[in-house]
Amino acid sequence: MHLAESIRIAVRSLWANKLRSVLTLLGVVIGIASVIAVVTFVSGINDYVATRIFNLGADVFIIFKVSPAVTNVDHYLEAEKRKDLMLDDYYAVAEGCRHCQLVAASTRNETGHVKYGGQSISDTVIRGITPGMATVLDTDLAAGRMLNETDLNNRSPVVVVGNDIVEHLMPGTDPVGKEVRVEGWTYQVVGVAKKKGTTLGQSLDNFVMMPITTGLKQFGSHDSNLRIAGKAANGGVALSEAVDEARVALRARRHDRPGAEDSFDIETNASLVGIWTDLSHTFFMATIGIAAVSLVVGGIVIMNIMLVSVTERTREIGIRKALGARREDVLLQFLIEAVILALIGGVLGVLSGIAVAESVSALIGMPAAIKLWAVIAGLLVAASVGVFFGVYPARKAARLDPIVALRFEM
Repeated sequence: MHLAESIRIAVRSLWANKLRSVLTLLGVVIGIASVIAVVTFVSGINDYVATRIFNLGADVFIIFKVSPAVTNVDHYLEAEKRKDLMLDDYYAVAEGCRHCQLVAASTRNETGHVKYGGQSISDTVIRGITPGMATVLDTDLAAGRMLNETDLNNRSPVVVVGNDIVEHLMPGTDPVGKEVRVEGWTYQVVGVAKKKGTTLGQSLDNFVMMPITTGLKQFGSHDSNLRIAGKAANGGVALSEAVDEARVALRARRHDRPGAEDSFDIETNASLVGIWTDLSHTFFMATIGIAAVSLVVGGIVIMNIMLVSVTERTREIGIRKALGARREDVLLQFLIEAVILALIGGVLGVLSGIAVAESVSALIGMPAAIKLWAVIAGLLVAASVGVFFGVYPARKAARLDPIVALRFEM
């Protein structure tokens, strides 16, 4: 029997029992969809993390009181007892890091209300920054100017605002030069940042940036908890030297004892992305395990249905054998049916997984990255499930005695 004829008969047989075939597919569909959705979503987040959340570049490091990537609870609790990073710490790093092209700092993000005229917007992120921090934060201007050293030294009441401030409070007007009230204090808008969009359902454009000295004046310096960033002068090659110089300067400034641990954490793009990759890999492997269980269940269902099909078509098998069909023909026929059943489930699973990942990404504002290797792997796994769980029913059908099969009655 030709392969094309076998496929045609298999499709016709499955079509004759549409509801049963659809129910049989569910296990495979759920398993493959889970894998594709997770791969698509995790890949998109990994790309996002690498390019936006930790968009520091290979030559940038950031100093924290406590690293946001700490995974050890004991280390976190111990680190919380450290002294906050202060403005003097920033000046010490700026002076001591000879391999740094740029040293910048920002205050801990506050949230508050911004008002203009009779309009107001809430949950606005308020950052006090030094001029170079705009580069680290990947903030470009759509209008006006960026904060400068003069603003910093004079504690000038000026701000650069995000796109949400303009759209909600000043639609149709030129915001540069206008005065807004940030938590009751009056500031002049000197610049507007380019629109960034949303992530995880949160807007990245609802913020104001002011000189760090102005921010400390308004919100107080007793709990400033700064973040200090440095950019190596000669690219990634000099990064280690820059980090060492910043560490030495900061340890001296904070009077860390020789041999004692740093009273701060230093992270680079590679270390932050590496920690995220490890976490996402663990999540991915856990999901793969759950999906594997679903695939095994789907395979068992396929085997069960194929055994039922063999029983239902015993007389058909007997007639075909009596007309000259070989064992290999019967085995191939039922094996093709099992593989087609699993492949259809694989295709539906791939489409469902992509649809789920894209839908979730659209809802929370995260990108999804469809990987061709994941689609191919999903289809291969589905076909393998069909072969593995279809062999036994196919062999049982192939071994039927034609005389006994012709006498069989349901």
